[in-house]
Amino acid sequence: MSDEKRSPRPATQYGPTAATVAVNVKRLRDARRLTIYALSGALGEAGRPITPSAVAKIEKQQRQVTVDDLAALAVVFNVSPAALLLPMTEDEEIEVTGGGTVRAATAWAWANSQRPLGLTPGREETELLEYQLYSLPQRVRSVRQHPAGRALDAVQYDVTRLVSSARVIAEGNRRFDEDLDAARVSLDRLAAEVNRVGTDYASQVRDLAAWKADVLESGKKKGAPDGSSMD
Repeated sequence: MSDEKRSPRPATQYGPTAATVAVNVKRLRDARRLTIYALSGALGEAGRPITPSAVAKIEKQQRQVTVDDLAALAVVFNVSPAALLLPMTEDEEIEVTGGGTVRAATAWAWANSQRPLGLTPGREETELLEYQLYSLPQRVRSVRQHPAGRALDAVQYDVTRLVSSARVIAEGNRRFDEDLDAARVSLDRLAAEVNRVGTDYASQVRDLAAWKADVLESGKKKGAPDGSSMD
C-alpha cells in the first residue's frame, strides 16, 4: 500500500441538496460569527449535540446532515429550514435532489409552500390544490384557497417579478412595463376580494341578527343562516 497521504473522501451518496446544506452551514456560521466550537456548543444547548469535528466534516461535505440535525441547525441559526436547503439566489438555475434543474425562484416558492416544484400543462389548478391539501394545515389551506388568499398569493408573485425586472436598467424595458401592469391588476383584484370578504361578513351579521330576532319572537329554534345554533 502506498504511504501517500490521501485526501478525505466526500460522504457517500452526497447529492446536490446535501452539498447546498454544507455550503449554507458554513455561510450562516460565518454570518453569525460563530466558531465551529461555538456552533457545536449552541447545538448541544438546543438538545442536538454535534461535536466540533462533526461540524467541520459537515462543512467539508464529509458528513451527511440528518433531518434532526437540519432542524436544530435552523433553530440555532434562527432561519427557516429552507435557508439551509436552497442556495441564496433567485436568478439562477439550481439542482434539487429528485427534482432536477429548476429556476431558483421556483424552488423557493416550492420550499415556502406556495406552489409545486413543477406543474403538468393542463393540470395546473388540480396539482396546485393537491399540493396545498397535502402541504398545509387545514386553517392555512382554507385561507390560501379562499379567493382573497389566492389574490394575495398572486400579488406576492407579481410584485416579486416586478421588483426583479426593475433591477434591469434598460431604456424601454418592456418586461418591466408588463410586470408593472400585472402587479397593478393583482392589487386591484386583492382589494376587490378583501372588500368582498367585508361585504359577506356584514351580510352574515345582518342575517344572524334577523334570525335571532325571529327566534325570540316566535319562541322556536330554527337553523341559523350560518349553520350555527343558539345552544
